[in-house]
Amino acid sequence: MSLTLGSGPFARPLAGHLNFDLEAAAPAHVLYLHEVDRRVRGEVAGETVVDTVGARMLHETGLLPQWYLPLSDVSGELVDSDHRTHCPFKGDARYWHLRVGDRVLENVVWSYPDPVRGSPNLSGLGAFYFERLDAWFEEDERVFAHPRDPFHRVDTRRSSRLVRVWAGSLLIAETRRPVALFETGLPVRWYVPREDVASEFLVPAERVTMCPYKGRAGYFDLEAPEVSGAEVAWTYPLPLAEAAAVAGYLCFAGPRVRVEVG
Repeated sequence: MSLTLGSGPFARPLAGHLNFDLEAAAPAHVLYLHEVDRRVRGEVAGETVVDTVGARMLHETGLLPQWYLPLSDVSGELVDSDHRTHCPFKGDARYWHLRVGDRVLENVVWSYPDPVRGSPNLSGLGAFYFERLDAWFEEDERVFAHPRDPFHRVDTRRSSRLVRVWAGSLLIAETRRPVALFETGLPVRWYVPREDVASEFLVPAERVTMCPYKGRAGYFDLEAPEVSGAEVAWTYPLPLAEAAAVAGYLCFAGPRVRVEVG
């Protein structure tokens, strides 16, 4: 996904084609730091612990993008930690605990006070383990799972192509009104209206996941005469704006089902 994952221009191995030799022109491990043109806030126990309009985003080969926020904009109490790590591409990382009332989040913030030569200047900036805070916001909208990548897109297109989903020799979905969802670095996903699915073979699963671009997903297990399997389909009942067209639709994938697109 985005610049350094999937089909991005700096992903390794390179999925697409360039008109120059990337291995000769760029290091094997790419770092790209840029400004984030929006307010970023983090909360713990309902209290804002960081609030900034000076955020940066670091893209790094093989990793999801990471916010680096000015340490001067952290309002929670930072307590120095003895924990240290070393990155050959960024340098020695220093860590802090974050104290909020009686709650202490251990080693939740890190920074590179003296980045190695060739690294973007990360001094004065700190990164947070995203999932350790209770909530994150861009402006006043909640961000889930991980920071949203400005180079990542989700597009939906309504289609009249024939989409069939098979479980063995059993046809469990057939439609000529699917919605194709195109997402950066991922294969096209075909979403089928629930009315065009043989729902008697699907059982709601317990799993729930959060996508920062599409929202909260629920899953279904398959219980069919020939084939059964866990989490063969998913749905976004209340998707975020970018994926609004697939609200309530089902998407199928995995080794237990076969999706045919005419």
